[in-house]
Amino acid sequence: MPDEPPRTSGFGAAWRLAVGTLTVFPVRPVEVDRAVAGRAMSLAPLVGVLLGLAAAVVLEAAGAASGSPLLGAVLAVGALAWLTRALHLDGLADLADGLGSGKPADGALDVMKRSDIGPFGVVTLVVALLVQVAVLSRSGTAAWVALVAAAATGRLAVTWACREGVPGARPTGLGALVAGTVRRGTAITVTIATAAVVVVLALVAATGPSLLDYCWPFGLSNPFGRAYPEPVPYSYSEATYGYTAYSDPRPGGLLRLLSGDPYLITVAGLLLAMAAGLGAAALLRRRAVRRLGGVTGDVLGALVETATTVTLLAAVLLM
Repeated sequence: MPDEPPRTSGFGAAWRLAVGTLTVFPVRPVEVDRAVAGRAMSLAPLVGVLLGLAAAVVLEAAGAASGSPLLGAVLAVGALAWLTRALHLDGLADLADGLGSGKPADGALDVMKRSDIGPFGVVTLVVALLVQVAVLSRSGTAAWVALVAAAATGRLAVTWACREGVPGARPTGLGALVAGTVRRGTAITVTIATAAVVVVLALVAATGPSLLDYCWPFGLSNPFGRAYPEPVPYSYSEATYGYTAYSDPRPGGLLRLLSGDPYLITVAGLLLAMAAGLGAAALLRRRAVRRLGGVTGDVLGALVETATTVTLLAAVLLM
């Protein structure tokens, strides 16, 4: 008799579906229904945390070995794309082409199914990747924990996109399988749990030592073993400003204007960044549902990359 796919129920089936759908790891398919699909989408943020930690190790290790935060950032973003088979990036490009085509729903969906990539997709993809690399290469930020938070938030956006009331755009496919399978209460619970994990990691990063024995930069040491330079004084024209100011070359975000507590800055910054990422994904999801009639696998992938990118951008602006 031919080999049959293993049958697993409950958490095991949901976890296998989540890992097999969201990562490159070869997990044998299981026979699933919409109930299992809903549990799998509820586990998506956990998959995101694990993916983020793996990419964070690459970020820290490559940066430490080469002495170049930029190289570490490039390899970390590349690792995250490889670990997900670049399917989320493909979905982002496809959705950009579909929404940018100006065609009605059926025509836009046809554009998204094509194997080629159009100008809207190219520009969107390049901008997203450049933002991710630029943020992660910025010396003086808790890049590794921001990366984990962003990866988790990207998958949390998928959980919310699969909540009850969100339809699928096509009668078949991944979108049809998972759309409307997650209860609102479950999505809220998963969000709180994901935020709690990020808070713990943020406190670890703020306390130091962090990954690869690198400490948090607020007065301790800097990622990649680099020390901050001393503040450089510079003078404004007294006729114009009437005082002498000092420039602190250390990168800092908006929350530094309100507090000097690294714990508060880290925790609040990451939670606010996650909220920004989820908000951006919610706006895109609403646009996609109105434009296409529901969600598809490409839409879910685009939500992952949108939430990830916006979370990283907000983190570097806030912390």
